[in-house]
This record gives sequence, C-alpha cells and structure tokens, in this order.
Amino acid sequence: MIVGRKIAVVTAAVSAIAAVVFTGVCWSRAELVHVPASFILLDRHGAFLAQLGGSDERGYGYWPAPAGSDRIVAALLALEDRRFWEHPGVDPVAVIRAAAQDLAAGRRISGASSIAMQVARLQHPEARTLLNKALEAGTALCLTLRYGRDAVLRQYLRIVPFGNGSHGVAHAARFYFDKPASDLSWAEIALLSALPQAPSRLNPLSPGGRAQAILRAERVLDYLHAAHVIPDSDLALARQQLATVALLPRPRRPEEAVHAILQLERRLGDADTWLKTHAEARVAATLDLGIERSVELLAAKRLRQWRDAGAQQVALAVIDRRSHEVLAWVGSNDYFGGHAGAIDFADIERSPGSTLKPFLYALALDRDVIRADLPLNDDPDVVPEIENADRGYMGPLLPRQALANSRNVPAAALVRALGLDETLAYLRRLGLHESPHKGRYYGLGLAVGALPTSLERLVRAYGALADDGMLADLRWYEGEAVRAPVRVLSAQAARQVTLFLADPMARLPSFSRMGPAEFPFPVAVKTGTSQDYRDAWTMAYSPKYIVGAWVGRADVGPMEAMGGMGSAAELVHDVLLSLEANPSGREDGLSFPAPAGTHAIAVCGNLRCSALFHEWVPSEPMENAERILIDRRSGTMATQATPPEDVIEATLPARPDLREPLLLAHQGPATAARIDIVSPEDGAHLLHDPDEPASAETLALRAAITGPFRTIAWYIDGHLYSTVGTGEALRWPLQPGVHRFQARIPERPESSAVVSVTVE
Repeated sequence: MIVGRKIAVVTAAVSAIAAVVFTGVCWSRAELVHVPASFILLDRHGAFLAQLGGSDERGYGYWPAPAGSDRIVAALLALEDRRFWEHPGVDPVAVIRAAAQDLAAGRRISGASSIAMQVARLQHPEARTLLNKALEAGTALCLTLRYGRDAVLRQYLRIVPFGNGSHGVAHAARFYFDKPASDLSWAEIALLSALPQAPSRLNPLSPGGRAQAILRAERVLDYLHAAHVIPDSDLALARQQLATVALLPRPRRPEEAVHAILQLERRLGDADTWLKTHAEARVAATLDLGIERSVELLAAKRLRQWRDAGAQQVALAVIDRRSHEVLAWVGSNDYFGGHAGAIDFADIERSPGSTLKPFLYALALDRDVIRADLPLNDDPDVVPEIENADRGYMGPLLPRQALANSRNVPAAALVRALGLDETLAYLRRLGLHESPHKGRYYGLGLAVGALPTSLERLVRAYGALADDGMLADLRWYEGEAVRAPVRVLSAQAARQVTLFLADPMARLPSFSRMGPAEFPFPVAVKTGTSQDYRDAWTMAYSPKYIVGAWVGRADVGPMEAMGGMGSAAELVHDVLLSLEANPSGREDGLSFPAPAGTHAIAVCGNLRCSALFHEWVPSEPMENAERILIDRRSGTMATQATPPEDVIEATLPARPDLREPLLLAHQGPATAARIDIVSPEDGAHLLHDPDEPASAETLALRAAITGPFRTIAWYIDGHLYSTVGTGEALRWPLQPGVHRFQARIPERPESSAVVSVTVE
C-alpha cells in the first residue's frame, strides 16, 4: 500500500515535471518566426526575369497578407480550420473526429491540424510522429495565448505554402494569376485555397494536380455557398470559370539576362525593406528582355568572328538616352560558359584607351583653354613624352579633327594645360573613378587610358555629354531612388563635343568613311584601344540611345591588332541599327543641336583648306586668322569664275608661330617634311584594254616621305582618293583620260609635285 502510494507520488511528480518541461518547450517554440521575403522581378513589359532573395530550401514569397483578403481568408478557413475563431489554437472537435476516422480506417487519414498548429509545423518542420504532433498542439496553444488569433492568422497567410516554391497568399496570387490577392475571382480563390493541404500532389501547373485541385476547390465553393458567403449567381459563375481558369506558365529565368539580374539584386537590397513602403515585392525592371536577347545574339555573333584575333569576352550596355534607364546589360558572352563568363565585365575596371578624351575637350572648352575654330598642334615637340598611336603627326588640327582622329599629343597637351590634379578631380566628378591618388600618379597618361574605369561608369558619364552636361544616375527599376542630376559641364561644351564626335568627315584620314562609326542618323561615336590591344572600346549615343561596348580577354592578355574601331565599333553599329527600326522615318533631324548662344562660321581644317568645317563659336575668330573665299562645290579656293551663290567665307587656322601659348601651340618651327611621288612617272602614257577586267588593270601609286609621318593622302584630279600608310602602295583602276596625281601629308602644308598621266 505504502509502495503503491510512493509510486503514485513519483508518477505524479514525474508527470508534473514532464508537463512543466513540455510546456516550457512549447512556450519556447511559440514565436512568430520571420522568414525573409523575396522579390518577383519582371522586365519593363511584364516578362518574367527572376525571383530574388529566396532559396531552394525556403522557397519564395513570404509577403504580408494585403488588405482586402477577407474572401480568401474565408475560403482557406473553410478547408483548413472552420472553428478558428472559437478554439484556443487546437480544435478539440476536429481532434476527436480525426481520431475516430483513423481508428475506423486503421490508418492515419486525418490530421486535425488547426491554423495555429500548421504555423507551428511550418516554422519548425519535423517528422510527423505522435510526439511531434503533441509539440505542434502545445505550441499552437501557446502561440494563440501569446499573440492572439489575428496575429497567428496573419502569419499563416504569410508563410502557407502553395506549391512550386510559392509561400503566402499575396505571392501566390501573383505567381499563379499575376493579380493582387484582393482582385482574385471566386474561382481563382477556390483553386488557390485548395493547394495548401498537399501542394506537391495538387500542383495546378501539372495536368493531374490541376484536376485534383479543381475537385477540392469545388468543395470550397459548396461550403462558402452554404455559409451564405457566395450568392447563387456568383456560385454558378465560379463553377463555370473553375474548369477554364487561366494560370501563368511555370516561370523560367532567362539565361541571357543573368548579369543584369545580379546587378538588380545588388541594387534592390532586401525585400522586407521594400515591403515597408510597397504592398508587394513585385518589381518592374527597366530592362527590355527583347532588346537584351537581340543584342546578346549580336554580341555572340561578332565575338565568334574575333576569336582568331584573340578576343575572349565582350560586354555591352544599352541605355535610354532620355530617361537613363538600362534597357540591356550584357556582362559577358556566356555566364555559364568559359573564359570567366561569370564575371560581369561591364562592371570591371580596365584601361579605357581614348574613351576619356571627349571629357578633356569638354573641360578645356569650359575653361576657355581651347575654342572650336582655333587649331591645336599635333607635333612631336608639343608633348615629347607622348606618342600618337600611329607614331606619326598631323600638324595643326581643329579640336574637332584632333578629337575625331583620336590624336594623343593634343589630348595630352590639354591635360598639361588644365593641370593633372584638376583633370583627375574632374574625371572623379563625372563618376569615372574613385582613385585616392594624386594627378602625378597617372601623369599625362590620363589622356591615353592610364586611369582605369568600367563600362558602367563610362555609359553614365557619356550620358552627361548626351544630356547637355547633366550627369544622372542609371535607372535599373521602376521606383528606384536615384540622386537628382547634377551639372558637370556646360551645355555649350557638351553640344560642341557631341558635334565633334558625330562628324564622319572630321575622322579623316585616320578612319575611313562609311565604316562602323557612320550611321544614317545622328550618332556621336568615340572608340578607344588600350596598350597592346588589351581592351577595345566604343561609346556612342544617338538621340534615343546610349550604347557602350568592350571587347577583350579575361586574362588581360593582348589581342592581335584589334582596336576599338575594328571590333567594338562594329558591334555598336549592329546594335544601334537594330534598335532603329525605321531610320529613314526619324523625326530627330539630320544632326545634333548646336550650342546655344553661338553662330556658325566656316573654318578650314588645315593650312591648304582641303577640308572645310562649320564650327560654332561665341564670337568672331581671332584677329590673326586669315579670311578666305571657298568654292562650296569643290572645297577649293574660289575664283572669279565661281558662281556667287557657291562662294562662302571661311577662315584658315592660325599658323603655329602666331598661336597663343594658352591654346597649346608649339612655338618653334614646324617639323620639316618632304614628300615625292615615286610612281607613276610624270607624263606617262598608258593603254587601257577594255576587254580586261578592271581588277587586272591598275596603276601602283607610291610616294616617299621624310619626317615622323605615317600617313599619305592621295589626291586624283584634285579630289581625295584614299589614304595609306607610308611605304605602302595604293592601286588605282585605270580610267581613260588625262589624270593628275598628288601626294600630301594629311593636315599639313607639304605636298608633292603634281604628276600627270594619260590613259588611252
């Protein structure tokens, strides 16, 4: 008897201790666990891009239930917990009923899980054993006691799984129907509320799962109708719609946009912060998936052509010029391929070659260091430590020509005149670098690519040239908080430099006409090539778009003579033509706008006036600039026989010895040079055979030159025919008649004697 009482006492004590421990465990688990929310990311037209912030283990969603969810709450409770507002977290009626059903069937067929018990299980998933079921029940009671039914229900609506990785009613409504939960029809609500019981088995995106989900949804409609939640008319319509309700297809992340998606993920931050000010974590990116796919195909096609020359990777950005929205972002040729495709080369700092030169000219214009109608001197004595890429020199050049021909010497002279520290600080204001070094660290190499920068920084900075001197942040998604645009250069300087870069005639003789830098609509273009052809760049902007491209290697190795004009410019040309569906129907005008407060004057591009440019200046040319008359049709000096309507007044560039030091002129004598025609001989008579193909009857044009010059311009019958490197022969197809040949040093006064040849 005594032993029995002792056993009873011990049993009671153990039971009490067990109850206390059990209650303590349940209470410790009774917390509303926060699961980080995720984004649904779409392109500007609503095409799916990605889900950001979730994981394979947790899935996606976890958005707070929106206001106006009463109908979907009613549907979920109809299936999951009809007495939710009456019991304390565990429904004893459901438990008794489930136990009876399980005993009768001899197996588990009903779980009797309340909403609170499901929250407990979802927050702490465990194997479904009797002990774990008891823990769920205890935790559910503690959750309800601790937070109240409303909070428990809100947590359920946020974390309940709907299959295919979707969690929460708000996310599921968007994931399956692309609607806010408050806009769902009764048929859509019924189908959605059928899924949480068995999300995998009832998967509505599979034929079998959809059929089972519809059967369960019909039960929801019947109950809601019986409970007078759905009127007769709505019930009939819901039943009719249920069989044909439209679901979004299973979303797939486009592989071609991986780098762009990763850029967006970095910029968006976490979805929970976003949800503090937005009803949904659904973001519309500025990307245009159609453009993204198109330009990536163009980039891959071009890269295949450049492989033999050592190119391994390509990066490309397309920006809307007016809004600065990122329309396409190609970080590499293939994210999942070789040659470090997982690296976003649009975000990697490399030597920019000559792509920074336009900013130097813009700053020099703003500082009154140069003027559009006054030439710079491309001479070996101007900046002895800097050489041009072709090792040659072109003498006096208008700023337009010096920039368009990408001459290193005048650009370095600008840096010297502006000051190293001032130049470096200006490039920092443009967002092109964050270097802690002083200007002397880079020296005059600032003009030729010594300061590393990235494609992203370049397209943003070129936006300032395109937008009248206003620097604006790139926009990646709708509603993005960006800084207000800031002025970094005058509108006059920005427009002047734009006109320089958009003039194909100004690129002669370094770059031929009708090449990849020429378009049937206004485009400002600047190419760049780093030392040993390690990087090839092209930056361009039209009235609608800003496009930047880089070509190079992941190992920073050299390519084989692949400069910006011969590679990246070709890709940019392809892209801009593809973006302009109907160039001939444009309404943007034939050119970019002129600087305000200026007027145009005709200026000779060299001392012989073989090239004529219209420059926009704020006042009359310098006193010592010689005024001449030009024949509009031929570009040569006007004569008494020239019709008056074809005569225009122009100015010759001031000679170097008359230039002001402020304008960077070399004060010494010009470099001596001599050029003589070697072939053909003066007075030669040649016979033309009309039966021979034109390719078989050509005349070799050769000239000898002294001095540090690498280019010869050949004129035939007074007109520029072509340019070649010194030491190279040029073939001219024979044409009947008397022809005059002359060789000149481009943009210099030196020229050969005229040689006359007769072809019969």
